[in-house]
Amino acid sequence: MRILIAEDDFIARRTLKETLSEYGDCDIALEGREAVQSFGAAIRNNNPYSVIFIDIMMPDMDGIEALKEIRKMEVDEGVIESAKVKGIMVTALGDPGTVVEAYYRGGATSYITKPVDRKQLLSEMMNIGLI
Repeated sequence: MRILIAEDDFIARRTLKETLSEYGDCDIALEGREAVQSFGAAIRNNNPYSVIFIDIMMPDMDGIEALKEIRKMEVDEGVIESAKVKGIMVTALGDPGTVVEAYYRGGATSYITKPVDRKQLLSEMMNIGLI
């Protein structure tokens, strides 16, 4: 499994990578625009990501906007629905408005809250069929 972690917070990024490395190859993006570029390169090289863990609040481009661009890129490239990347939003913002925005505006598959907990992370991956 190919995994993209888009997270600007060092601790959250480290926790995600340490946990997820057991399940696949992890690439890191420090902000939203870099995540979009990494995703585009993976699609063009016919080596797509299975899942993206993307922080909602990042510099330059937030996670919702980045995931929205990624979803547009999938449409433009003709990616079928079942092959689309799973987008898991990572957020310190547990308020319902932010979560709804992530799903409807960003096209998120799921979300987890910070601080990232290994048990919660693995449970969510099971819930969406990644492990």
